[in-house]
This record gives sequence, C-alpha cells and structure tokens, in this order.
Amino acid sequence: MARTDYIDPIELGHILAALTPPNRLACEVSLATGLRIGDVLSLRTEALQGHDGRLTVLEAKTGKRRRIRLPAALLERMLRQAGRVYVWQGRHDWRKHRSRQAVYKDLRRAARLYRVSATITLAPHSIRKVWAVGQYRKSGDIARVQSLLQHDREAVTMLYAMADQLTARKVGRRKDPDTSSIGCP
Repeated sequence: MARTDYIDPIELGHILAALTPPNRLACEVSLATGLRIGDVLSLRTEALQGHDGRLTVLEAKTGKRRRIRLPAALLERMLRQAGRVYVWQGRHDWRKHRSRQAVYKDLRRAARLYRVSATITLAPHSIRKVWAVGQYRKSGDIARVQSLLQHDREAVTMLYAMADQLTARKVGRRKDPDTSSIGCP
C-alpha cells in the first residue's frame, strides 16, 4: 500500500464538503481526535450516550487504550446520525459498522472532483497526518505528539509531524510553515 500524504487543511475542507454527510462526519471526528478512520467507524452508539465527550478508545491496530475528547457539537451530530449498534452503521447490515473502504472511495471521489494533484496520495489516513502536523505546530514537542499518536518510535512520529514539508518536497513545491495553501511558493 502506498504511503498517504498530507493535504493542506483548506484543501481538505473543500474535499470534506463534497463527501456524503456520514463520511464527512467520520473524517471530522478523525481530524478532531487523530484517531485512525477504522477506530472512528467502530465507535459504538452506547459508548457515546450519557457522556460529556470524553471516552477511552481501544485502538485496533496497536491494542492500546487512548483517551479522547469529542467537542460537544461533534458529539451531538454523531448521536443524531448514530445507528442502533455503531455510530456509523453498515450499509447492508446494521449490526456491522461502515467500512474504511467506503470512506476511502468517497474521499478519492471528492479529491478527483477538486482535482487534487495526482502526485498526492490521499486517503483517510491523510487526515491523521493533518492532525499530527497541527499538534506539532501547537506544541513544538515531538515527544508529546508521539505520545498522542501512541507511536513506539520517534522517527515514525517525525514523518507525521513533518508530513506537510515532506509532501511539499514530493510535489516539487516549497512550503512555508506559515502558508495556508500547499500551492503557495
């Protein structure tokens, strides 16, 4: 599988606007929490009910527990569209959650619609990189970002925290950290 790239938050906003509402909401949760899309989609409705937005999530990939906080407005939107078992219920079976592939296909469709460069590999995991870059810019502390992402190695976290610069090099453009658009010189 090809590695995913970073996408400028403004461009990401345009792409998110073109997604189906459930997929957009799942991506917004990933963007707000840094969770992998699979972990977002596996959130159970009952886990959200009666909570203030703070919950513990068991990450499927690592098996580690992670505390997250969902903003109140996001939590409210999630509960409004929640299925009987999962917040994002499956298309054909309400007892299963929506698939990562469904979100991926919708994201790729929206990226084509907005003519995102063919040199950028965009997938739901790109959103996790946008979140990591934002956390690194806020704190300037790679150890904090590593802890939030629950990475075992700092080198991996560096790839996430500096994904904006790596993507800018990949597409052959210089990116200034304060520039809000990936296409700016």
